Amino acid sequence: MIVCPNCNHQNPDGAVQCEACYTPLPTMATCPSCGASVQSDASFCGQCGFNLQSQVSATEPDAAVPPAPAAPIPDIPPLASPEPLISPEPIAGVVNPQPLSTEEAPAIEPPEAAPISTPQPSPVSAEAEVTAATLEPETNLNRSTQLQFNSVKLIHVQTDSTIELPESLTTVHLGKPNDRVPPDVDLSGFPNSEIVSRVHAQLRVEGEVYYIEDAGSSNGTYVNNMPLPFGNRHRLRSGDRIALGKGDKVTFLFQSS
Repeated sequence: MIVCPNCNHQNPDGAVQCEACYTPLPTMATCPSCGASVQSDASFCGQCGFNLQSQVSATEPDAAVPPAPAAPIPDIPPLASPEPLISPEPIAGVVNPQPLSTEEAPAIEPPEAAPISTPQPSPVSAEAEVTAATLEPETNLNRSTQLQFNSVKLIHVQTDSTIELPESLTTVHLGKPNDRVPPDVDLSGFPNSEIVSRVHAQLRVEGEVYYIEDAGSSNGTYVNNMPLPFGNRHRLRSGDRIALGKGDKVTFLFQSS
């Protein structure tokens, strides 16, 4: 038996979800000393007291490998010094110009900068300002109304009736009135509802994705004519066929738009 850590309910071996409060159950392991079933995160075995957290000591590291000897540096002969450069001979008939002194050099005045004109904003009338202030909130309102929310619903195949799923819930319970888990979608008024368990199935919402899982019903849950094992869940897509119980008597089509 697996004891629920939330409500202490005893669940059968192999269960992945508590039958009473639907809390995920811890995984089980086997004691290597006595073979008793213990939780995988336990520190000691409840039957023989064996330490489950003991670890094998790490192996000794390998001995350090001595570094390889450095290669010898070859002897390099010294480089010969370069010969001095030969100064060029002056060309006949060309006289070297003498630099002008600061007194003889003419003063160069910088060009006058053109005046920069600053553009003036065009005047706006008071009527234009009032019109802009009035239309701005209306434009924002129109943008907000353009947002569209996904509509998720269940269509009952036998009666062609539609059930709109609430958008504020992250878990939608399917079943009939009871004292343990009241249903968010009451199926007691549909034909052949006697094959539906009081806590039959539930839809889980993660963002915009819907999953369905059986809640331990008596007659089972079927998705697209395939049985859904207890503890597993199926990602729903628009057009999936959901049957609560055997015989395809209480059937819904999942629609998302």
